[in-house]
Amino acid sequence: MNYALIGCGRIAVNHIKAVLSNKLNMVAVCDVVPQNIDVLFDKTNYSSDVDRFTDYKEMINQHPEIELISIATDSGVHAEIALYCIDKGINLIIEKPIALSLDEADRIIQLSNEKGVKVATCHQNRFNIAVQEMRKTVDAGRLGKISHGSINVRWNRNKEYYEQAPWRGKWASDGGALMNQCIHGIDLLRWMMGDEIDEVYGTTRQQYHDYLECEDVGLAIVKFKNGSVGTIEGTVNVYPKNLEETLYLFGETGTVKLGGTSCNTIDVWNIKGEGENGKAGLEEATSNVYGNGHALMFADVIDAIINNRKPYVDAVAGRNALEVVLAIYKSQLTGLPVKLPLDNFASVDMKGMFGESSLI
Repeated sequence: MNYALIGCGRIAVNHIKAVLSNKLNMVAVCDVVPQNIDVLFDKTNYSSDVDRFTDYKEMINQHPEIELISIATDSGVHAEIALYCIDKGINLIIEKPIALSLDEADRIIQLSNEKGVKVATCHQNRFNIAVQEMRKTVDAGRLGKISHGSINVRWNRNKEYYEQAPWRGKWASDGGALMNQCIHGIDLLRWMMGDEIDEVYGTTRQQYHDYLECEDVGLAIVKFKNGSVGTIEGTVNVYPKNLEETLYLFGETGTVKLGGTSCNTIDVWNIKGEGENGKAGLEEATSNVYGNGHALMFADVIDAIINNRKPYVDAVAGRNALEVVLAIYKSQLTGLPVKLPLDNFASVDMKGMFGESSLI
């Protein structure tokens, strides 16, 4: 399958590894900074000769044979690039977040349906072994009625991290800790607890990162339509390094806790009839905080294209995670609980909440 990559930043290493493991035919690569391509290929020891571009439209027009593209650019241009690719009939894997406004996410979903194009959102942690075990248990009803659950993303991001890429931490191009770091966990919480949400009440703060526009900590209560309640904590304020990403589910007949740096371990597994702490101790080794899910996600999307089915993590899943983040932002803006479905809202609607960025 003919493939191209747009965006060669920090996460692109995982995309190249997924390309190699799935034996895709990479025909072109694009980044607005040509040196980023060299750095990426050096990091991954990628030696194949591919065409290089700084303009994604030029790349697509010169390579009409491209069947699949992954978008790993600054978050603020995900939607613009996605809509252009979809209009050209190209299947997509879009790094999170799928967009920075609900209107853009809805246009991606609508146009992909009209064009018959497969679009996946890169919430790769759904493919973690621990996450898959939890999901199978939820689907089988072995937890019984869910009382509540929580996602806690307790990480560290310092000034050096934000200086590496000036688009980070700005409303027009990124968002804060919830949009950039916590959205994977938010995706898992919503997915595990039934997807349908009634109301979100949240608050955000900028405690230590006064050189950004956006939040460095956010907390929320999520009321699901099935009666269960979820809590969200997302922060980049943990000293001195990443601490954990933990997902808890508390059911009438079971308690499960996933942990590790990216929900890649099973820390607690108490299910009625399965013995004491049955699957606790499972640990999936990972080389970085992004986990191992990219290769499996790519494999799923390739299969979805070949067999004309929906990807496991489709554009709607991406929209759902985005909607929760934006609902928390709107709740912070208004001081009120926010009903879902959320009317169109965008990260830029938060402009001025914590002042302006001092990073260039």
